[in-house]
Amino acid sequence: MAPRRPVAAATAVVLILEGLGLVAVHWVLSLFVRGQSMSLDGLDPDHTVWGVRAAGLALGGFVALCGVLVLLTAVRDRPPGRAARGALIGCAVTHGVLGAVALGLVGWGAFVALMAALAFVVLNLLSYPAPPSAGTGPVSGGPRGPQGGDGHLQAGQQPAQQGQ
Repeated sequence: MAPRRPVAAATAVVLILEGLGLVAVHWVLSLFVRGQSMSLDGLDPDHTVWGVRAAGLALGGFVALCGVLVLLTAVRDRPPGRAARGALIGCAVTHGVLGAVALGLVGWGAFVALMAALAFVVLNLLSYPAPPSAGTGPVSGGPRGPQGGDGHLQAGQQPAQQGQ
């Protein structure tokens, strides 16, 4: 089994740096949009510039937030909570989609980098098992089924009649 804390710390570093990189790339893209005075179907170019910047801040912020959540997991050495696990699963899905897009638009290098980040996130999710929820688990002391055994019928056995 992989050591959990170093994997979580490496994942946190990768995600935080990737989040900052996403913000920087989107900011540079917005400068190109402004320099070219690009618009989408007659939309004001300034709206396009601020839309690119807002998208970069949102995506980069989300990835960096996931990095902070993983860093907290590494420091505490406890599994992430429900909300943090949901955010990390969303981050993994985002990396998968971005990897597919990057392969088509940028090339194999970007694809490999995104898949490495995806592998870190998935390894972190698998290293720390999900905490048990309140309503799950075996019930002790109750009836074991209609036959009193494990609830499976043996060959030639008829099911018990209900409500007799």
